[in-house]
Amino acid sequence: MTSPAITVSPRGTTTALASADAVTKTFGTTPALTGVSLQINAGESVGLLGPNGAGKSTLIGLLSGLRRPDSGSVRLFGGDPAHPRTRLRLGMTPQATAVPQNLTVGEAVRFVAAHYPDAVSSNELLADFGLASIERKQCGGLSGGQQRRLLVALALVGRPELVILDEPTTGLDVDARETLWAQLRQYRRSGGTLLITSHYLEEIQALANRVVVIDRGTIIADGTVDEIRGTVSVSKVSFRTKLPPSSFGSIAHTVEVTTADNGRITLVTHNADATVRELVLRDLPFEQLEVHAATLEEAFRAITAKEQP
Repeated sequence: MTSPAITVSPRGTTTALASADAVTKTFGTTPALTGVSLQINAGESVGLLGPNGAGKSTLIGLLSGLRRPDSGSVRLFGGDPAHPRTRLRLGMTPQATAVPQNLTVGEAVRFVAAHYPDAVSSNELLADFGLASIERKQCGGLSGGQQRRLLVALALVGRPELVILDEPTTGLDVDARETLWAQLRQYRRSGGTLLITSHYLEEIQALANRVVVIDRGTIIADGTVDEIRGTVSVSKVSFRTKLPPSSFGSIAHTVEVTTADNGRITLVTHNADATVRELVLRDLPFEQLEVHAATLEEAFRAITAKEQP
């Protein structure tokens, strides 16, 4: 086997690759971040979660040097995030971005690679991301999914020590998403560090070893996937029944009621034992009862719901 194309070129010994200390940021009269402190350490893969407007993109903008905090401090590789020498060690895919429409895919890769002293071979990068067959296609003619793959590839071309990805797989089909995940796992195995936001909670669960939840400009949870789930002790009670889902909304400790395509009703609950007892005491008809641990997505929804005023 040949060695993987995407490896990291470490240039320092700093453990904290990126950090924010008591950071605030306001747009007009709207606070986006209120006293946020966060540290991203070498070798971590951090999933940043939060509802729309929670402050995720603002925090990423500060860590990458695209914005300045109103107060507090932000460091990247121990230096100023806005300094070109510092940002040379960073790879990034913002949520909203584009490449020059008239460049071909190959030209875009070679152009970005030329800015780095030890860039990944363009041919290898194109092959790894499934872009070799469209190397001569203009970027303006790419589908949304093809453009997302190209943008993530460009984030990795310089062998960065830290990669920040804001919604990297938006618009990708399942196969393309799996291909991208495989490349990001390889990047991590080579010693790279990831900070990733995603609306696909499955993606965070697949790639991150640490999860940070931000809501209304404040970090409300920080831990492993299992710790985040355990923070709210959420479980799932599912069963079959002839009753409509609305019949179960008032069951004790229930956070959410959903119905699957196969007709099973699922109650997301803070206390599975109490929920099952009440189903029995109310003499509600059900069968094929199952109790499972909640997914990260269900825990996330429970955490953010708990924080609402």
